[in-house]
Amino acid sequence: MPNSPAPLRLGVNIDHVATIRNARGGTHPDPVKAALLAVKAGADGITAHLREDRRHIRDEDIATLMAALTVPLNLEMAATEEMLEIALKHRPHAACIVPEKREERTTEGGLDAAGQLETLRPIVSALGGAGIRVSLFIEPDPAQIDAAIRLGAPVVEFHTGRYAHLDGAVRAEELRRVSDAAALAAKNGIEPHAGHGLTFDNVGPIAAIPQVVELNIGHFLIGEAIFGGLEGSIREMRRQMDLVR
Repeated sequence: MPNSPAPLRLGVNIDHVATIRNARGGTHPDPVKAALLAVKAGADGITAHLREDRRHIRDEDIATLMAALTVPLNLEMAATEEMLEIALKHRPHAACIVPEKREERTTEGGLDAAGQLETLRPIVSALGGAGIRVSLFIEPDPAQIDAAIRLGAPVVEFHTGRYAHLDGAVRAEELRRVSDAAALAAKNGIEPHAGHGLTFDNVGPIAAIPQVVELNIGHFLIGEAIFGGLEGSIREMRRQMDLVR
């Protein structure tokens, strides 16, 4: 009999709870409260992106999340000395290195790890040396996977934004790229994750890729929470994932 797919984890990104809070200042809504509700609803981990401009998660949020959570915290971060210092101070379970441009609304595309090997090498080494699981947020491309291998990154997270915004045959082709990339990563001892743009309607085919062990989803879940509550939106996403695994 063929091997069964690995269990599929759900990481919930709570950045946009902080975005709403920051729109008017103050402390409401509290992203830490959202994180705890997410865990109650079935999240296996929490993701938070500390951006250079602090547009959503702020430094103090990382400290309170670390103190409150009983599940892993995945800190999304740019490959900068400032963010490395913060990660080493707090030592979250994981750090996912993402591209970051001040003018973008959200992360647009994957990190060019292949083109930034020498910049990334000391950062990946320092994070790993501190016991932080390093992930690279990359496109589903063999050259980027090769870069992850050369850097010694134990995890890659494939950017699924292109898949999410395509239709028909071109979406099927992008799905194949993600599937092939996940198989290649796993073959080389790298744990494949995926995320960006995933919804109730499109998560199934990505969740069905047997090598993918974690999905990180945020904006859609926070948006759906307006209509059905945060716990309800997370439980439904978990249900959609479990249908195919």
